[in-house]
Amino acid sequence: MRSMLRTHAPALAVFAILALAGPFVLSGNRFFAFILGMTLIHILWASGMNLLSGYTGLMPLMFAGIAGISAYACVDLAAAGWSYWLAMPVGIVGAALVGVVLGIPSLRLKGFYFTLCSLVIQTVITLAFVYFAGFTNGDTGLSQIPLPGDMPPTRYELVLAIFAIAGIAVSIALVGSSFGRRIIAIREDDVLAETLGIDVTRQKLLAFFVASLFAGLGGALYAPYVGFISPRSFDVLLSLNIWLMVAFGGRGTIWGPVVGAALLAPTPYLLQNYYMIKDIIYGLLIIAVVVAMPNGLMSGLRLPMRFGRTKSVMPRERVG
Repeated sequence: MRSMLRTHAPALAVFAILALAGPFVLSGNRFFAFILGMTLIHILWASGMNLLSGYTGLMPLMFAGIAGISAYACVDLAAAGWSYWLAMPVGIVGAALVGVVLGIPSLRLKGFYFTLCSLVIQTVITLAFVYFAGFTNGDTGLSQIPLPGDMPPTRYELVLAIFAIAGIAVSIALVGSSFGRRIIAIREDDVLAETLGIDVTRQKLLAFFVASLFAGLGGALYAPYVGFISPRSFDVLLSLNIWLMVAFGGRGTIWGPVVGAALLAPTPYLLQNYYMIKDIIYGLLIIAVVVAMPNGLMSGLRLPMRFGRTKSVMPRERVG
């Protein structure tokens, strides 16, 4: 773990400087400052998705639903008189536990079957957001959500930067630990991993719980920053977009998801004046990278290993 942290320390330091300086540099332009804040949230989400998609070999399409559970829980607790900062850990852990309970049946499945089961779970969560209107206000959603303590947006963006930095640091520590080696072994060959004495289901469950904490944290930070949440804010398209950011940058790398989120998260906002063609441009950009660099930008650009993969074997989607 220590060698892993030392290896990635220079890149983490550079990211920390840029992330912490960004809110101050962009403080005079709220549009670009907001894009920075949304990018930081997506970096956090992508880092969590990568633990499952990149290192464990699972594609969790209920990722956005878990983020939504956390967001609604935090907002409802704050509306009931709780401090938002106190509501956050309760909402995040609660959402992760709910996600684990819902995901237990699917964790025994592999590849496509896990993905299909997670899609069903995401659909159930989305329907719950619509029909439990007493907590979610249904399709109308919850609006005018204030920032915690009515803090200035620039200060909140610093909070987002700190959490994004911490999220990457946690990912580095986890991947460099014995837990990281076990989930990588499961990704490569879960049958062989079980033969070697690894409890595959237990390790998948633990990876799912940790990734769900990332999802819940992102959801809890998203709600007050945007000021509005609805079932559409946390539907399956968000899960797919986060997965695309991971695949775009490079699955199974520390910095691939960061690069993917940094490039793709701002794109819809920067192209909003070109609404007739923005989806086409977005899609062509993804297709170009997938065709030219099927393992993501971090692999295709052949960057030094300390900024890329932690293993030489590229991740693969299992369908067996």
